[in-house]
Amino acid sequence: MGLLDRLRDLVKKRETAALTPDTPGLKIVAEAFDPVVADSAVLAGSPGWVSTAPAVLRHHLLLPAGRLAEAASILAQDGYDLREQAASGDLTRVLAVRVQVLDALHCAQERSRMAGLAQRLGGDALGWDALQPEPTA
Repeated sequence: MGLLDRLRDLVKKRETAALTPDTPGLKIVAEAFDPVVADSAVLAGSPGWVSTAPAVLRHHLLLPAGRLAEAASILAQDGYDLREQAASGDLTRVLAVRVQVLDALHCAQERSRMAGLAQRLGGDALGWDALQPEPTA
């Protein structure tokens, strides 16, 4: 990793440090659960989304209960936290959550990555949503 990469990572950490997935007052500003609709169209059609502000990105996944630890380990490498939501038979609904500044390219890349991960583990990627704080007046 070069100096420029380290500086870029440092700036990214500073930009997202004030926001956490548990920050009170978050609201959904964009959601993409239809695989036919492009992530760029989702973001463009989301009037509440602030493109320059960090957001909590949540990928909704259905994963086999026996593979959750493996999924959590893989996702942690890229800063995701895996949060269990509900069990449904052999599958468990989970959220892969991290804070980042959203853009269409990275949303599309991450959606594809989550679909590949879910398929490898015998599950399904349902879609994603993004949360940001209510604007202050």
